[in-house]
Amino acid sequence: MPVRPIRGSDYDALNRLHRQVGWPERSQAGWRWLEQNPARLDIDAPVGWVVVDQNDEPAAMLGNLIQRFRHGDRVLHGATGFSIIVPPARKGASRSLIKAFLAQSGLFARYTLNANSRSAPLYRLFGMSPGPVETHALKLSWAVDRLACLKGRLLRKLLGHISAEAATRLGERLMNPRLFRPGRLSLPANVVVLRDVGEGSAYADFWRALAGEGRLLADRGPEILDWRLSDPDQTLAPVLLGLERDGRLVGAATAMMNKTSLIEPPCLDIVDLVALKSAPEAIEALAGVLIDNARALGAAKVRLQVTTPDILDQLGALAPKARREGGWGHCHAIVDDPALIQSWAPTPFDGDYAVCARAVPLPRAWRAPIRSQAGQAQTGLTTGPRFVPAE
Repeated sequence: MPVRPIRGSDYDALNRLHRQVGWPERSQAGWRWLEQNPARLDIDAPVGWVVVDQNDEPAAMLGNLIQRFRHGDRVLHGATGFSIIVPPARKGASRSLIKAFLAQSGLFARYTLNANSRSAPLYRLFGMSPGPVETHALKLSWAVDRLACLKGRLLRKLLGHISAEAATRLGERLMNPRLFRPGRLSLPANVVVLRDVGEGSAYADFWRALAGEGRLLADRGPEILDWRLSDPDQTLAPVLLGLERDGRLVGAATAMMNKTSLIEPPCLDIVDLVALKSAPEAIEALAGVLIDNARALGAAKVRLQVTTPDILDQLGALAPKARREGGWGHCHAIVDDPALIQSWAPTPFDGDYAVCARAVPLPRAWRAPIRSQAGQAQTGLTTGPRFVPAE
């Protein structure tokens, strides 16, 4: 099956593939945003690959998200695949796409942190190993609206096997009016909303201290974070929090609202949770604040999709209260340098969760003013995505 890199002219066809499986489509601006990933530009990597038909039109796809990493003074790059879409008529095309993904050079690792139960066994066939060993099959969630979660489970049982086209006809279910009318966040004295993540900010100082510890970390410095927050297809500004000690940040968390499907209630996904080695208590504190505020923001649950043994320990009393989700190996990787395998403790930030999240659809009547009202006036956030019509 012919495979080639994704081109800008492919984006309408890629959206058709997403539509066939009921996954969120991107606007043209959203596809261009993916192109502008600073880490991708570092090494001029493809946005992804497509299997093409006889007319050179995309018939299957795999996205390619490049991540910049820091390891002491070294700058490294890794790649995570996302949005593998292979229609039944192209059965077997996933192998060609994964081979193209793994053949990339100049990377310390090729990985996925978001394999589903059907695709997980496939990655082992290509030499990708599950890890971290103790937690690669574990996701954690905390229900904050049990009735909405129950309704979602019932709808999945009743409608889980219907086609994407039939699901679309049903319309959006389990929406919550709080999503676009949230109250102010309830924060303890040492937790702050991060309104400035640019160079010269307290957050930039925190990132420099974090990178200076010598751990192998995905770059979440001002340049990368500014790009992450500018996703034009997100409809609600992410929540960015920091924990302070003695006047400086020692931990940070980012969470974004995700409505996984038409029949799921909104979920607040923790897409970053990180702290200095000297402040492990920040992990439990920041996760706890997000859980405490999630229902008021309109979420039915809070989810942490990537865990490590250290994070489990640092979550403290929150870990036993969490529902264990997953159950299959959703984290698989090839790491070329054996010395780095023990150094890398992946977090949700390292994965594709922010890129693949299904944005909460905008109520039609509120589309124009939502950014200023919900993103700034009510929560105090001044960072976040630009709003565009969600047609």
